[in-house]
Amino acid sequence: MSTTILNTAKTDNLFELARDLLSQKNLASLLEKINEITVLSGAAKDFILSVFEPETQSFRSYIFRADTAAALLPRETPVRAAQGPLQQLIKEGKSQYWQSEAYRSRYPDDLLPQLCPDFGDYCLFPLETSLGLVGACEFTRTQGRLFNEEQKQWLQRLMTWVALCLEQLNWQQQVLQEQRQLRHERDDFRVLVDVTNAVLSERDLDDVILEMTQAIQCYFPITTLSIVLGQSGEDQLKVYSTCFIPDAPSVRNFYQLSRDNSLEDSVLRSGEVVHRPLHSSDRMTQDERALFERYLAQSQTLSIIPLRFGQKTLGVLKLVELDSQQQNLPLLQQIAERIAIAVNNAQAYQEITALKEKLVHENMYLIEQSHDSHPDFSEIVGRSAAMSAVLKQVEVVAKSDCSVLILGETGTGKELIARAIHNLSERRSQRMVKMNCAAMPAGLLESDLFGHEKGAFTGATSQRAGRFEMADKGTLFLDEVGEIPLELQPKLLRILQEREFERVGGNKVIVSDVRLIAATNRDLLQMVADKQFRSDLYYRLNVFPIVIPPLRERPEDIPQLVKFLTFKIARRMKRTIDSIPAETLRLLSLMPWPGNVRELENVIERAVLLTQGNVLNLQFDELRFSAAALAEPARGTAVAGDEESDYQRTLRVLKETNGVVSGPKGAAQRLGIKRTTLISRMKKWGISTKAGE
Repeated sequence: MSTTILNTAKTDNLFELARDLLSQKNLASLLEKINEITVLSGAAKDFILSVFEPETQSFRSYIFRADTAAALLPRETPVRAAQGPLQQLIKEGKSQYWQSEAYRSRYPDDLLPQLCPDFGDYCLFPLETSLGLVGACEFTRTQGRLFNEEQKQWLQRLMTWVALCLEQLNWQQQVLQEQRQLRHERDDFRVLVDVTNAVLSERDLDDVILEMTQAIQCYFPITTLSIVLGQSGEDQLKVYSTCFIPDAPSVRNFYQLSRDNSLEDSVLRSGEVVHRPLHSSDRMTQDERALFERYLAQSQTLSIIPLRFGQKTLGVLKLVELDSQQQNLPLLQQIAERIAIAVNNAQAYQEITALKEKLVHENMYLIEQSHDSHPDFSEIVGRSAAMSAVLKQVEVVAKSDCSVLILGETGTGKELIARAIHNLSERRSQRMVKMNCAAMPAGLLESDLFGHEKGAFTGATSQRAGRFEMADKGTLFLDEVGEIPLELQPKLLRILQEREFERVGGNKVIVSDVRLIAATNRDLLQMVADKQFRSDLYYRLNVFPIVIPPLRERPEDIPQLVKFLTFKIARRMKRTIDSIPAETLRLLSLMPWPGNVRELENVIERAVLLTQGNVLNLQFDELRFSAAALAEPARGTAVAGDEESDYQRTLRVLKETNGVVSGPKGAAQRLGIKRTTLISRMKKWGISTKAGE
């Protein structure tokens, strides 16, 4: 081979050598080829190839020895620190030729005499292309063998091709680097697209975190991942944590973390990213600690990245990776930006949903109370002595803020009394929220009273405010309070005493300023004796008891109630009823009314529905009361149908009908009696019958 090369050198035919050089695919094979052409052929004993690195502005040198034919001592020399011939080359850009003595004298501190102690002759050639200096190549020979001009020229021409080879390898390296960068960016883009699609398609915060966790776990070797959320003014951070246990389902947890001295809070406040090895002294949950110890032999990197949206920091993304590299951090920061957008959207959706639900409840209560804008007793009909005493009690207690316990049978109007107390109180500008404890299943009663957090129980898909929150600064009316389960009574007692509570499934203390009005038809004192009702709660409720008398104990209010109910129901049904027979009023006043005013209202509603004309037509034979109940007037009854009142009423109706007795508009029809009965009464009382003839 050496003979061929030397013959080639003599004829200056370097094309074959150039083809061999340009066919090399990497720097290592190029060095081997230069070694083959020069050192192994005897053209030189040793050579040093120094490749210029533009990015680092330095020379990387490779040294070949004839006796080893292998690269020795790769070294990197910054341009500014270059010494010896390289320094001279940078200044002048020319080839250099030195014999050993002259070299050692010119460059006494250079390392070449140490690397090649037996060199006798030395030459250096710059490797230049149209783009500038790409490197340099140094050759040495042993003592007594000098480079002649022909050899120097041949080496000079050979170095021209070596320079082109280096330029070609640089271009190839640059293309490969760009390809790797493009693949890396493509992969990063795919990750970002997948994470973005996963998190932005969900509106619920739990779903956002679940989808985000699963998407990130597909691309990174993470062992634990947490989303930590916090708002200014709160002492606790909300942590949604997931631990990825090998060969087992991942473990998801939610807990609250104290802000004090926590690394998460430090990042949340400063906005600075933490990216460092995970230490055993770092705060971890039990599951996180178990995974840390499981992978103790591998390097584990802790990354905490702030979740910023606009000008605010919502929380942090915290994860632990195995064998993590710094190059992952920019991608994780971009992922954190998208997570912040999704978290902000989910929180906004959560707030909007809560506000909509609150507005629905407020609207419901406002509709129910829209007719209560004037605080008076307009809905409470009856001025009997018993009712007058009740109304005086209402006026006395309304101005205070104490709890009220309304006692009375079913249908006596306990809610009306409660509403009157609220309307006459200082809280009348706020809502009165009502709740029937008997109508709510025992399992949902606590949630309805105190609200619940999302996920507190099956079906709790969103956070919900309870009645105590909705009634804040106003009044809460608890009807049928005796139906509250015994196990729930301590929580009700606590809010009455301390004005604070927690939602179901939550631990945040909520303060509520509520005036409580309770009502029941049960004997609470007997329930206390039977251990069915707490005595301390009873005494807390029974600060000011009001007992509403049943309807049978105030029959003198029945005629007025009948008239009020008749006209109210007729107006609602768009009917016209302007007269109620006196006999009807008398008979209604004699009935016992076990269902009280509610039962009376139902009877009147049926009568209005069946009435054809403008006189109330009530069929007594359809009522379930026995004849014996009507035989004797109830105690204290003021009979509405005595002779004097019947006489006056008959005169009035005859006058209103211009003496017409019979017919659809006659007096008999309006009085609710037969024509013959009316004529008989007129004769008895000496009323002229000419109008009826």
